[in-house]
Amino acid sequence: MSKPPHSRRIPAAFALITAATLALTGCGAGDAADTAGGAAPAGKSADIPTADVVSSVRKDEAAAKLLPADVRDRGSLSVASSVGGTPPGALYLEDGRTIVGQDIDFADAVAKTLGLKLKREAASFEAILPALGSGKYDLGTGNFGVTDERRKTIDFVTYINDGQGFAVRKDSDLKKVTGFEQLCGLNVATGAGTTFEVTLEDNKHVCEEAGKKPYSVKTYAEQGAIWAALQQGRADVVMSTINGLRYAVKQQEGLKFLGEYRRLDVGFAFKKDTKLAPAFRAAVDRLIKDGTYDRILKKWGTQGSAIEKSRISPPEIKD
Repeated sequence: MSKPPHSRRIPAAFALITAATLALTGCGAGDAADTAGGAAPAGKSADIPTADVVSSVRKDEAAAKLLPADVRDRGSLSVASSVGGTPPGALYLEDGRTIVGQDIDFADAVAKTLGLKLKREAASFEAILPALGSGKYDLGTGNFGVTDERRKTIDFVTYINDGQGFAVRKDSDLKKVTGFEQLCGLNVATGAGTTFEVTLEDNKHVCEEAGKKPYSVKTYAEQGAIWAALQQGRADVVMSTINGLRYAVKQQEGLKFLGEYRRLDVGFAFKKDTKLAPAFRAAVDRLIKDGTYDRILKKWGTQGSAIEKSRISPPEIKD
């Protein structure tokens, strides 16, 4: 597999993705607007959808009654959002302060359905789930896939179905990944603390069993660094979300999406045994019924991730 020359031009859309992810550095604590320092990402965000699909949502009294009394009295929840990905994941617009993304829209719509205000804080993906158990946040968003391992310590309320896939440079010999033996001897880039990292590490043994050189897993905290590694030849393949990969390869020259590898339910994340789950499930179902759900998916081009109804911590989807 040949590597592209390092002088390959990186398009403006990629520059935007990279700069947006770099803005996340140091955002683990404090308000996102303060920690971002007001630095505007390079490039133009005109291709990032900003249509308002949430303001028309009205409170659903039946769903709100399912909230714990103390939450209803307080009227707010703290949410940690992983920011710095590619659409439909959450990212900063050019002002370096405004956070947009599919997760943001869903969380805001659910909050309005429940009559709550969200106190949002940007946090690194790998820091959110551990922080839920400590009580630092009431919930977390970040395209968190529901796995059996995570369900041991985290509760989920599902709102989409996404999953795992691969992308490569167009000069790659890979056509479609159907098994991890195809990755043997390659450098695979993925996000730190993700289900992708776990899946890759858990399947390294297939190369040894096949008598082949193991693949190397390269993890990055920022999505921009992942794509830079692929574009510059330091990685041969990227493993990430299906929806994120589809968007990213359209915005960058010389890349191709290899299709879906497996599907996973995605949900709002809470500490184990949360009392918030029934209300959030009812709110998601209400959004599905009143059409808001479809409008959010259409905005982000993710209609293929629609679910028929929300569930609380369902078993991991097994292929």
